[in-house]
Amino acid sequence: MSAIGNWLRERIPVHGDQLRELTNEPVPNHLKRWWFCLGGTPAYLFVVQIVTGILLAFYYEATPQRAFESVRYITDEAAFGWYLRSVHKWGATLMVAAVILHQMRVYFTGAYRKPRELNWLIGMCLLVCTLTVGFTGYCLVYEQLSFWGAQVGAQIGANVPLVGGLMKSMLLGGDAYNERTLSRFYVLHAAVLPAVMMLLLFVHITLIRLQGITELKFGDEKPDEPRFFNFFPDHICTELILGLVLMILLSALATVLPATMGERANPLVTPEVIKPEWFFYVTFRWLKLFSITVAILSMGFIVFVMFCWPFIDGWIRRRWPGSEASVWIGILGVLAIVGLTVWEGAVAH
Repeated sequence: MSAIGNWLRERIPVHGDQLRELTNEPVPNHLKRWWFCLGGTPAYLFVVQIVTGILLAFYYEATPQRAFESVRYITDEAAFGWYLRSVHKWGATLMVAAVILHQMRVYFTGAYRKPRELNWLIGMCLLVCTLTVGFTGYCLVYEQLSFWGAQVGAQIGANVPLVGGLMKSMLLGGDAYNERTLSRFYVLHAAVLPAVMMLLLFVHITLIRLQGITELKFGDEKPDEPRFFNFFPDHICTELILGLVLMILLSALATVLPATMGERANPLVTPEVIKPEWFFYVTFRWLKLFSITVAILSMGFIVFVMFCWPFIDGWIRRRWPGSEASVWIGILGVLAIVGLTVWEGAVAH
């Protein structure tokens, strides 16, 4: 072992002390609270999605003729296919929830403020990518609801001013759902979006290392309590425990509530009720409340404001020092999201 160690040290001139110094950054004390460890949760779930997605890709066929049958084979016949598909499905659900909760935590703690505006923008891009990955994955099964969900999504995109026609054509590979559509969804879901998310995560983590984590203080902290603790081994152990708990949770959900098969897609029969995944309930309900043009323009404006919020908040705080208008706006936004989600989930159509 000593000879092997010497051989490696000659070829990789990095010593243990250098490695510990590189990785062992001081972590603010508030990260001992689980609510503030949500940044690692979607990253762990993203790895789970990559691994299970690669295994599912060995069997999946992205054609209208074979997509449904290949998913049925995974679910009913492939060894542990039902488990892998169920973990992939529940991992997607938990990842979307984790990214949303992480953005909410960053928002309500003001961790997007100067000099961290760029990381907020990257976080918003990751949120949009996560939702898009969820949508494209939902459409790959080629069930009735996934097929018509893709049709509805393309129609929404078609109504975007100026670029709507181009968006629909690029998404579907033509003016309507055709032989090329599923392969486009698959490329987006399995290659383009994951690659973009990996790049965004790299930049996100790099900025966190350069700027440090926003330090928060609480009234119950003792005056003599250390402000920081070591990333390794203290914080890494917390993340490993969190990952273990998530894997147990995913396995339990996959076993108790496994992914099932719906009715095969039929382009000639429109379902009486079309329901998207739960994270699009807000969008679906909003579209039902207004005309298509008003709904799309207003949603686009809301998303634009969310991206620009660090700069809007900075202007508000310069105009009214000490103002916490962002907190009240955030509370109203959360109540609206929860209300519209519950509303859409409760109604029959």
